[in-house]
Amino acid sequence: MIGAVGEGSVRFTAQGWVRPAYYLILITHLILAFTILPLVCLTVIPALRARFDRHRKMGKFTLPIWLYVSVTGVVVYFMLYQWFPSSHFDELKKRYELKMRA
Repeated sequence: MIGAVGEGSVRFTAQGWVRPAYYLILITHLILAFTILPLVCLTVIPALRARFDRHRKMGKFTLPIWLYVSVTGVVVYFMLYQWFPSSHFDELKKRYELKMRA
């Protein structure tokens, strides 16, 4: 599937209750993914300076967010490509297979 990378975005085409659930998970994942990098820095730097009291205090806040971002990233992938694949993804697969044959 490496050949399909850069061919465009894949739309989430499933209908019903799963569509708002997907977008809710995706939006919260994106927002928290942007915030996790500064939080990780604010958690690691005190540990490197042997300020373990500050490290533990920040870690209690950072770890649950990091775990949420990690798990929801996998959930978004499975929802988009495995559980509810779109027809657009099938078109990309066909293009990739044709490129490999040529």
